[in-house]
Amino acid sequence: MTVLRTSLRNFLSHKGRMALSAIAVLLSVAFVCGTLVFTDTMNTTFDKLIATSASDVTVSPAKVDNAQQTGTPDTLPASLQARLARVPGVAAVVPEVTSQQATVADGHNQDIGSTTGAPTIVANWNPTHTRTVGITSGHVPLAPGDAVLDADTAAKHHLGIGDTLRVIAGPGDFKVTIAGIATFKTTNPGAAVVYLDTPTAQQGLLGSRTAYTDFALNAAPGVGDDQLKARVDAAVGHGYQVQTAAEVQAQNQKDVGSFLGPMKDVLLGFAGIAVLVGVFLIVNTFSMLVAQRTREIGLMRAIGSSRRQVNRAVLLEAVLLGVVGSVAGIGAGIGLAVGLMKLMGAMGMHLTTADLTIKAATPLIGLTVGVVVTVVSAMLPARRAGAISPMAAMRDAGTPADARTGRVRATLGVLLTAAGGTALALAASASSASAGSGLLAIGVLLTLVGFVVVGPLLAGLVVRILGAVTLRWFGPVGRLAERNALRNPRRTGATAAALMIGLALVAGLSVVGDSMVASATTQMDRSVGADFIIQAGNGNPISPAAAKAIHAAGHLAHVTDRTDVAATVTAPDGTKDRTVIAAATPSYTDDLQAKTVQGRLIDAYAPGAMSVPEGWAKVHKVTLGDRLDVAFTSGRTAQLTVNAITSDDTVFDKGAMYMNIADARKYLPADKFPANNMMFAAAIPGQQSEAAAALKAATADYPQIKVRDQADYKNMIQQQLDQLLNMIYALLALAIVVAVLGVVNTLALSVVERTREIGLMRAIGLSRRQLRRMVRLESVVIALFGAVLGVGLGMGWGIAAQKLLALSGLGVLSIPWTTIGVVFLGSALVGLLAALFPAFRAGRMNILKAIATD
Repeated sequence: MTVLRTSLRNFLSHKGRMALSAIAVLLSVAFVCGTLVFTDTMNTTFDKLIATSASDVTVSPAKVDNAQQTGTPDTLPASLQARLARVPGVAAVVPEVTSQQATVADGHNQDIGSTTGAPTIVANWNPTHTRTVGITSGHVPLAPGDAVLDADTAAKHHLGIGDTLRVIAGPGDFKVTIAGIATFKTTNPGAAVVYLDTPTAQQGLLGSRTAYTDFALNAAPGVGDDQLKARVDAAVGHGYQVQTAAEVQAQNQKDVGSFLGPMKDVLLGFAGIAVLVGVFLIVNTFSMLVAQRTREIGLMRAIGSSRRQVNRAVLLEAVLLGVVGSVAGIGAGIGLAVGLMKLMGAMGMHLTTADLTIKAATPLIGLTVGVVVTVVSAMLPARRAGAISPMAAMRDAGTPADARTGRVRATLGVLLTAAGGTALALAASASSASAGSGLLAIGVLLTLVGFVVVGPLLAGLVVRILGAVTLRWFGPVGRLAERNALRNPRRTGATAAALMIGLALVAGLSVVGDSMVASATTQMDRSVGADFIIQAGNGNPISPAAAKAIHAAGHLAHVTDRTDVAATVTAPDGTKDRTVIAAATPSYTDDLQAKTVQGRLIDAYAPGAMSVPEGWAKVHKVTLGDRLDVAFTSGRTAQLTVNAITSDDTVFDKGAMYMNIADARKYLPADKFPANNMMFAAAIPGQQSEAAAALKAATADYPQIKVRDQADYKNMIQQQLDQLLNMIYALLALAIVVAVLGVVNTLALSVVERTREIGLMRAIGLSRRQLRRMVRLESVVIALFGAVLGVGLGMGWGIAAQKLLALSGLGVLSIPWTTIGVVFLGSALVGLLAALFPAFRAGRMNILKAIATD
């Protein structure tokens, strides 16, 4: 109890000095708990929607592995409805037509689909939908051409009853008029939903009034779902997928989980980085508090406290800090989750706080993370506190540095850094991506730990260099700042290491990102011969009507069709490989000039011919002239001759097999042939601008179609990568914020530690302004030290990663010097901001009281 009372007293007496460490714990725990609450809430939202919409039993077309992407949903014959109605236990059969492959445009020809990646769903209005939505304005589709639009999409695009919509689907385009507005009874996760009358939906989405996409069965009273499923299976035989409501829910939850799972892992990964950075802050805080209380601890030892009791007292303070920070972090995490929900709502994914899900495990995880991290971080300072002897009560505060420990630490740091550097070098020269990625991970880990351990050793050299470059301009005040930063290399190294981690990741990712863009640009300049690249949005295929309009555009030398045909290729060694073959018109060899290691690529477009990639050919011992069995999914099997083997040294279409699109059509029925996923066009020489205008005019009625010239395509790659990197930088900002708190805390505690010294300096003539400048310059040099370590480490990681990615065709190394410069300037600014409070506090000290301080 005495130890507990002592710990509680010390904690409360130093609560101001603990505050920033508590904030670091709070932020780390908030990120962890916020991620868990946010993803659990999204799961709850989707689960409610799935559970509400699932029928007792659903009959769908059989799932086909490696299916062709035709742009039109698979269908069931309308005649099946009568057979299902006769199954004992079926109370009702609801025919459904649903498509997620259509585009819906408003009267201004703007796509009204979600921008968050949620699908655009077009379906027939049927009784099943009344469980999920209700008509809040107008009426249900009663006549051909009537449509019901969900309320969220209507509000977003300012649409109402009487407005016209245009539906662009595989079978063709058609117009409908909004007759009603429907509001979701559960939360709509962001999908744009349009309901049509059944005949219109059948003809427009499926191209047939004698087909449906699903049949929803309602069970009669007393008939269980599993029982009804067994009866349906027996009645309809093979060739159909029959699922209970529970199975449909499980499948949909799995699909949702495949999206939410990685997102959750990524967010928790960044939370882990913030936690790691927080460790340095907490270690520094407790180390400095122990050093400042050396005389006090020595007196405790002199009057009978054992090492174990002193150790336990410090750890109990850490537990209190962890509990306080964690409890606050749990509350902040819930607020963060609500904020993320509001942000997603602004982007179009509607989540409601009514579904806010806080599982019992979430606060327990947050509390455990906060307390364990704090206690583990405090163990080393606690051990040092326990080692203080009673004689320390007779000395000035502070403990002498252990030279032997410093030498051991330096040796260990150099060895770890050297081992990590070796692993990075081996990764950069690896012959396979699988082996290289493992070496890269080991190299990153070892160099990171090595730099953290060797930081105090580097501080002496790097800070002196930085001081010579930046601080000497400020005369004696600059030299004082440099000496203060060098006074305790271990503390300076730990403070800089916290900042180093975030900046190393920023620098490494910048190198990789810049190299990816430079590589893609170089590959485009080298291999893409087409003037225009044409794609549909959201990964949808190009509709036949749009493709026809593109072919009819003027001022074009040629237009290339390209699609991916699903097939199973049997190699000469008997291996069966499910893959897709890039089927295109022969002009594709001009649009994408892929290198070959054997044969000519144009020969792969001859009837009965194909090409294979170099790596695949080596693995399966395929040579020029070999005949391969190619079984087209939902089609016939062909024997194709290998007329070319393409090089793996490419970014675009890497690893692709090629064949003539006209040849591929021979082996697939027309309704199973996939629509174009890309098209290419070349302008008549000297008519590029006229061709661009003609293509834009030809696709004006198809808002989902994007026509890009090579410059536009490069910009798209740059923008996509910039968006990804900016999102990563935003997540890394939390770690950098925690690191900044570490600088603030170190300086604040350092000011307290040097109270008497500051008083003496003021007494001999140092002005308040000079004192504040000294503290700010000390902060800047520590931040720049962290930037030097972080940028150096990050560039090493980035260069090694780029060399490894060169195996995938990304062979151009590009250093983003602008970003590196911004990192250094930003670090100096961070140093200035971090020093504002400590410098202000130092400047306000009373000279006489400061001199009188022990």
